[in-house]
This record gives sequence, structure tokens and C-alpha cells, in this order.
Amino acid sequence: MKIKITTDSTADLSPELLKHYDISVVPLYVVMGDKILKDGIEATPEDIYTFVDETGKLPKTSAPNLNDFLSMFRNWRKQGFNVVHFNISSDFSSSHATARMAAEEVGGVEVVDTRNLSTGSGLLVLHACEMAQNGATAAQIAEECRALAGRVEASFVVDSIDYLRMGGRCSSVAALGANLLKLKPCIEVIDGKMVSGKKFRGRIEKVIINYVTERLQNRDDIDKHRVFITHTRCSEEVVEQVRETILQLAPDFQEILETTAGCTVTSHCGPGTLGVLFIRNR
Repeated sequence: MKIKITTDSTADLSPELLKHYDISVVPLYVVMGDKILKDGIEATPEDIYTFVDETGKLPKTSAPNLNDFLSMFRNWRKQGFNVVHFNISSDFSSSHATARMAAEEVGGVEVVDTRNLSTGSGLLVLHACEMAQNGATAAQIAEECRALAGRVEASFVVDSIDYLRMGGRCSSVAALGANLLKLKPCIEVIDGKMVSGKKFRGRIEKVIINYVTERLQNRDDIDKHRVFITHTRCSEEVVEQVRETILQLAPDFQEILETTAGCTVTSHCGPGTLGVLFIRNR
């Protein structure tokens, strides 16, 4: 039986990766004023920056609806595929629950709760693609990826907490104090939920390198198959410095992939956010 790997748009996989691995995507929706737009198709991170600058408000995101999932799953089932679908953590969105409803109606579809977001989910999606290429069944892929989800290490360091404040994830007083002290918080995904980690201090360019160093230095529990550098509006120079730091600290990574975060991470964290995301081997 042929296997089709699908995901929602929060996985933040680049167009090149989607094409290379033949991954299909169902977009979430981005609500900006009276406009409801498809994430990555009708709305981009640049649109979010413009909306925030013009209105002082954050857009909202909403999950795909049942018909969105039914349409995609039925399309691939009619072509003779068994489907393995990956969703953003069920603690972040109703996307997973809706996808499961559609899967039960269509049949032949495995739905995986990644317990993650952005390329934390994307790591599992690519692992699934490689399993499919090696002849694994849909059930085998789903079972292994569900087990692997707890070993994905996803985190981001945030330049400004203004977007977190606007989204109600940080009080105005805390935001003022953080900005005055030039604090840059690290946001981590733990057990499917987003939590605040260490707070770095200083210029974001220096903070990012310190963050990467702390994430990778003296670690023997990292699967060196691939690592993602995922960011929002970071300069090419900063990204290249991160790449060089990774190569210094963990030169045996087989693949270092760079992606620009999509609308979900952008609307949560704002510009100047960067994360290194990988899988632990235990």
C-alpha cells in the first residue's frame, strides 16, 4: 500500500522540503480584522508584521475545519494511499481533534499528535517520510512517531516580548521590565505545552549564540541526523553565525536545515525569534 504523509501548516517546512518529500499540507486560518486567510497561501509572516504595525493588535489563528481535512484525506485515499497525518500539539489547537474526526469518517488515515509546533513537528514529519521510503506501513510510522514525539527538543529565543504581551502571555509590567533590562526569554515546548525557560540578557545577536551554545554544548544525547534553524526575520549574518556555531559544537550533524517560521510562531513570538530544534536519542 502506498503511503502519503500530510501535515498542517504549523510544521513550518520550506517549499523545497515539501516538494522533495512530497508532503501535502492543510493550512490553518489566520484572522486579520475582517479577513480570514489561509496560512502560507493567502497570509504570510510579512502580512502579520504589517497588520500588527498598522493596528497594534495580533491576528488570531484558527484550526482547519472538518471539511478541509475530509477533502484532503479523501483525495489521497481515492488515489490508493494510506495516509499518516501530523498535527500541531493538541494542547495548542483543535486541529488534532478535528483531523481525528475526519480520519474516522474516511478510514485508512493515521493521525499523529506531534506534541509540538513548528519544525518540532516538522522533524517528525520528515522522519515519517524516511520511514515510508524504507517500506514501513502507516501503522508502523504512526506508532514510532508517537513514541518519538517525547524526544523532540524544541525551543526559541525571543528578541522582544511585545508580541507575547499583546497575546496575553506576558503582563504589561513584566514586558516593561524585560525591555528595560534587555531580557530575551527562551520559550520551550515541554509535554506539548509552551513554557518560559531561561531569560538571557543583552543584544539579541549575542544572546542567540549563547542560547545555541547552551543547547548543544557537552551533549551526548542528541540524534545527529538533522537539526533545524528556524527563525522569524533574522538576518542572514545571524543565521550563518548560528550555523557556524552548530558546526563547531556538533560537527557530526548530517543535515542542518534552515526554515523561516510561519504565521503561527510569528504571531506568538514576533520578529527576531530563532530556535534550534532536534531530536534526542534518549
